[in-house]
Amino acid sequence: MESEEGEESSIPFQLQFDKPIPFQIKIAEWNPEKDLLAMVTEDSKILLHRFNWQRLWTISPGRPVTSLCWRPDGKAIAVGLEDGTIALHDVENGKLLRSLKPHDVAVVCLNWEEDGESNTDEIGKVSAYEDRTSRFFPPAPRAPKMPGVVAGDSSFMDDGEDSLAELSNASFRKFNVLCSGDRDGSICFNIFGIFQIGKINIHELSVPVAYLDGHASCKLFNATIYKVALSKDLCRLVVMCTGEFRDCDIEPKEEKLNVDLHGLHCLAMDTSIFWKRKYELHQVAQQASNIEDLTEVIRESLSVMSKQWADAMKTFHDKFHSLSTLITDNGLESSPQEEFLSLLGGARISPALNQFLVNSLGEVGVKRVLKSVCGTGKELQLVVLDHLQPAAEIIGFRMGELRGLSRWRARYQGIGLDERLLDEATENAGLLLVQVQRFMMVLSSVVQQFSNFFNWLLKSIKYLMQEPNDQLMSYNSELLVVFLKFLYDQDPVKDLVDLSEADDDIEIDIKTIERVRQLIQFGGFSDTDFLRRTLAKEFQHMESSFKRALLMPFTTISRKISCMKLLPLCPLQLSTTQTRITIPMSISFYKLLVQNELCADTPCESGYTDYISFQVPDEAFPDIQNCIGIAKGFKQNSNNQSNDYTSLEAVLLSVPNGYHCVDLSLYKDKELVLLMNETSANSEGSGEACMMVVQTGDLPFISISRSSCLNQWELEDLKSSIVYLEMENEKVRKVPHSTIAPLAVSASRGVACVFAERRRALVYILEEDEDEEEVSEDK
Repeated sequence: MESEEGEESSIPFQLQFDKPIPFQIKIAEWNPEKDLLAMVTEDSKILLHRFNWQRLWTISPGRPVTSLCWRPDGKAIAVGLEDGTIALHDVENGKLLRSLKPHDVAVVCLNWEEDGESNTDEIGKVSAYEDRTSRFFPPAPRAPKMPGVVAGDSSFMDDGEDSLAELSNASFRKFNVLCSGDRDGSICFNIFGIFQIGKINIHELSVPVAYLDGHASCKLFNATIYKVALSKDLCRLVVMCTGEFRDCDIEPKEEKLNVDLHGLHCLAMDTSIFWKRKYELHQVAQQASNIEDLTEVIRESLSVMSKQWADAMKTFHDKFHSLSTLITDNGLESSPQEEFLSLLGGARISPALNQFLVNSLGEVGVKRVLKSVCGTGKELQLVVLDHLQPAAEIIGFRMGELRGLSRWRARYQGIGLDERLLDEATENAGLLLVQVQRFMMVLSSVVQQFSNFFNWLLKSIKYLMQEPNDQLMSYNSELLVVFLKFLYDQDPVKDLVDLSEADDDIEIDIKTIERVRQLIQFGGFSDTDFLRRTLAKEFQHMESSFKRALLMPFTTISRKISCMKLLPLCPLQLSTTQTRITIPMSISFYKLLVQNELCADTPCESGYTDYISFQVPDEAFPDIQNCIGIAKGFKQNSNNQSNDYTSLEAVLLSVPNGYHCVDLSLYKDKELVLLMNETSANSEGSGEACMMVVQTGDLPFISISRSSCLNQWELEDLKSSIVYLEMENEKVRKVPHSTIAPLAVSASRGVACVFAERRRALVYILEEDEDEEEVSEDK
């Protein structure tokens, strides 16, 4: 025991606690800014724990969770689901902030990276992304809530809207991109995590490889994506995948070369368009994502209005349906409208109408229907004034902002902003406002005529019951005739707002259409068919034109993302490349420091270098068993103008005898943390494990030559220089349980969480050196 206590002072990790957990964990990620650990259980529940293991919240998406990552500021978490959906949740309470579906199949990996530079202009004083909307408009409206629906009952976000607005504003301060890879080989790019700006499929990419005196271009088949990682400056995307290369085209000979390359590969993608055009993309994404938010407000407003009005009309028709039954029972062939017109004209009232008004409907029934219909009319007017109309006005303004940007062709044509398409979208936003005003006029007229009809009914009932009716409101006979002829059995309000019937056109006389067309000469709308469209159809028309306008930037950016380099890591059997297997791997980007030419003692930053670590499958090389591979050196110049790789280096680490690697994680830029189990552990998981910290800066990296043979694997060059790890020579922490993946390591917080097979969670703190502790205290 004394020897063990003596060892405790030198071991790299100090055990904070060892707690039992009622579930097995399949995914775990530390918050980059706080001591918070997000975990996914085997039954796809998402848990958030503090460092002291206090649980903050638990949510269940209702679908299998396949991936997880944090936003760089730690205020939101992205969750990839089996059906291709990506859900964004608030770190404070777990509420759903946004849900988007960029994929059709399972999202297998996520990576969220932000540009380290602050968004300021050249002077460095004024934000380059000032949103002018707040100068002219009040805060954007929320989506209306359905009366009687409590928070959380509707699919649209309600309680989380304040959080969404706050998170969006915080997100816009720094340009960031969320990358997601799916099971079919597609990779999507979402600016701020909410605005989809590009999509590629690694099966469709042309992968360049060096071959003799020329170059060859290959295609990847049966690919399975394991991990994606964007560099800190957003210029490079590293993709770890399995698959097979074949049918390469050799340039400039224009020949075909049969290649059989099955295995684990690393692809380097050129995403420098995000860095080169980040100012333009930032502004476009900020405007477009706000427009998408506001279109959801309008959609929900139309849905609420349609539901409320349908309920009011149901109340009206349920009450007055019995009149048709009474007319039939009395052997009459007239309609309810004819009976009411007959009563209005002073004719003798029929027994059916008399029974309906006095016995079935009564004064109380009229007042109840009057309150329902007219009250709903006022509620619809409030929804329009408080939600729909302000949203439409702000959409029009933001469309105009995008339209103005599109006219700056030197900067925005390169990312696909099309002036003609945005002109059309801006006009359709204006037409939507015209339709809103038209709807308000129709709604006001309909409510007025319903009110006039009910006032007449009250007077008639009082008259039939021989009661005084002088105190009742008067009515307009002409409006009453119009109501009975055109509104009693029709519903123009429903026709205007019902999204399910938006394809129905409104009949407009030819003379009116001709007069509208004449107004084009005086600067009117070029689309003269808007009079035939309903409010719901106009909204759909505007939304589709907006999507067409944004499709151009999406297509343009997607085409500018290309594959720069292929690094074949190790061969695998064909059956292995066609299925997803478990391969511990980690990708990280770190700033590259080089010596300053003017002052040898002063290092300076020169872009980023990537560290790729992975377990080499035993089937890869017969003479390379139980090894970890580390590759680095996809270096870039500081001006981000070079796409060339300058110094690719790699090293192979042999895991100590008696152990096998369970998982691994790069910790900062100089250390690799390995989680290893004893190979002698029994099936019940009663063996031991250990964590080993390897100083990567001390490893003898070897430069990898650029092979001219496409079938030669890069790691074969390292067989003769394998570094054998020894337990007594490295920093090792024994774990008293047999462990399982994942290993969750927080580089910013110096914390590691290990999960044992017997459902235990062990949290360790990295012991800092005294000098580091003094620095942290000074901070």
